[in-house]
Amino acid sequence: MKILVTGGGGFLGQALCRGLVARGHEVASFNRGHYPELEALGVRQLRGDLADRAAVMTATDGAEAVFHNAAKAGAWGAYEDYHRANVLGTQNVLDACRARRIGRLVYTSTPSVTHRATHPVEGGTADSVPYGSGFKAPYAITKLIAEQAVLAANDASLATIALRPRLIWGPGDNQILPRLVERARSGRLRIVGSGDNLVDCTYIDNAAQAHFDAFEHLAPGASCAGRAYFISNGEPMPMRELLNALLRAAGAPEVHKTLPFGVAYAIGAACETLWPLLRLRGEPPMTRFLAEQLSTAHWYDMAPATRDFGYVPWVSMAEGLGRLAETFRGRTSRG
Repeated sequence: MKILVTGGGGFLGQALCRGLVARGHEVASFNRGHYPELEALGVRQLRGDLADRAAVMTATDGAEAVFHNAAKAGAWGAYEDYHRANVLGTQNVLDACRARRIGRLVYTSTPSVTHRATHPVEGGTADSVPYGSGFKAPYAITKLIAEQAVLAANDASLATIALRPRLIWGPGDNQILPRLVERARSGRLRIVGSGDNLVDCTYIDNAAQAHFDAFEHLAPGASCAGRAYFISNGEPMPMRELLNALLRAAGAPEVHKTLPFGVAYAIGAACETLWPLLRLRGEPPMTRFLAEQLSTAHWYDMAPATRDFGYVPWVSMAEGLGRLAETFRGRTSRG
C-alpha cells in the first residue's frame, strides 16, 4: 500500500517510516527538510509546509492512507505559528484526503488536549476525561482544535482515529532527553513539586506499534473509527523516579533538588512576560503550562486501545531503559 507520513523526519516519524517499510508498504514522507535516515530506508521525501495547501495536495497524490504525525510542538511560541502548522495544516491534510479519496487517516494527537491546570488524570480514558480548558500554551489548544476536526471528519468514505501518546522517549530522541541531560549536567534541573505525582510515558517502539495496530483495524464503521485513545507504556511512575531513571540511562547525574510548584509557576509567568518584552531568543526555562505538567499526575487506562485495536505495549519500561543505556554507552565508546 502507498502511505504518506507527514513529519517522517522526526523522532516518531522515523519510527513510523521504518515500521511501515518493514511491513512492505511503499512509503513517502512530507517534511520541511531532507533526512539521510529516510533516504537510507528508501522513503521518498517530499519537501513542503503543512500550511501550503497546494504542497499538501501534491504530497498526497497517489497515497492510499495517511499517518498525519507532523506538528509544531513545544511549550513556547506565537499562537499564529502553532495555528498554521497544527490547525491549518491538519485541515489541509483532511481536505487532501477527501480530494484524493484516501480512505484511512491515523492522526498523532497528544494528552495535552485534556490539560486542565493542576487537575490530575489518574487512570483516565478518552471517554472519561473531557477536553481541557484554560490553556496557557498554544500547542495544546491548537492540537485540540485539530483533533476535533480529525474526529469530526470520520465518515463512510474516510475513517479517522486520533492517538494520544504520552511523553515519547527512547534511542534517537533529539528533543526531550538531550535537554534533560544538558540541564542535569549543568546543575540547572529541578523537580517541580514533590516529584511523587504518578506519570505515564511511552517507549518509542510502543508509540509506533500503537499507530500500526490502529491502522490495521481502522475502516469505516470500525469500533475505533472516529475516536481518540490515550497511548502509553501503562506503567505509571512517580515523576522523580522516571526523571532519574532516564538520566541514569543517559549517564547523566540524577536530580534531587526540588522547586515548589508556586515558585515554578511564578517563574513561568515572569518568563512569559520577559521573553517577548526583551525579545529573548529560544524557549524560556519555565512556563506556567510546563510547571503544571511537571507537578501533576497524568496516567491512563490502556484498556480501550487494547479492546478496539489490540494495542499492547510490548517493550517494558525496564527493557526500554536498558536499550537507552546501551545506546548511550555506544556513543561514549565511539567518542
